[in-house]
Amino acid sequence: MECPFCNAKREAILYDDGIIRILVDSYPANRGHLLVVPRRHVESPNELSPEEKEALLRGIELAMEKLRKTLRPDGFNVGMNLGKAAGQTVPHLHVHVIPRWKGDCFHPRGGVRKAVLDLEDENLSLRERWEKNRMSEGEIEILRRAFRS
Repeated sequence: MECPFCNAKREAILYDDGIIRILVDSYPANRGHLLVVPRRHVESPNELSPEEKEALLRGIELAMEKLRKTLRPDGFNVGMNLGKAAGQTVPHLHVHVIPRWKGDCFHPRGGVRKAVLDLEDENLSLRERWEKNRMSEGEIEILRRAFRS
C-alpha cells in the first residue's frame, strides 16, 4: 500500500515544516477534522525522535489554534488509533484533531468512547457523514491562509 501521508495530495496539505505535516482528513468525523503526521514514516510514538515528538505536540496546538481562528469550534477531540485492533487503518502515525460544536451530536458525553463502543452516528451513514463533514474548497483555502499567517 502506498502511504497516503508520505504521498499526500498537495491540496490536502495545510502545513509542512519538514518534520510534521498538517493534513485535511479525507474521511472527516466532523467539519474541519485535521491530521497531524510526522514526515518520517513511523507507525508508533516510540519510534519518534525527541524533536519529532515535540514537533507533533506543537502541530496539535497549531491545528487547534488555526481551527479556533477560522471555524470557531466549542471544543476538540484529539487522539490516535495505535494498531489495527485500535482501528488504525493507515500504518503511519497520525494524530486526529477533530473540532466539536455544541449540538453536533445528540449525546456528546464520553467523546471518543463512542468509537470504542461501536455506536452508530445518530443521523447519518458513514458516506453521508464524510460528505457532510467535508469542508468546501473555500473553507480549506481560508484555513490554508491561516496556517501561512
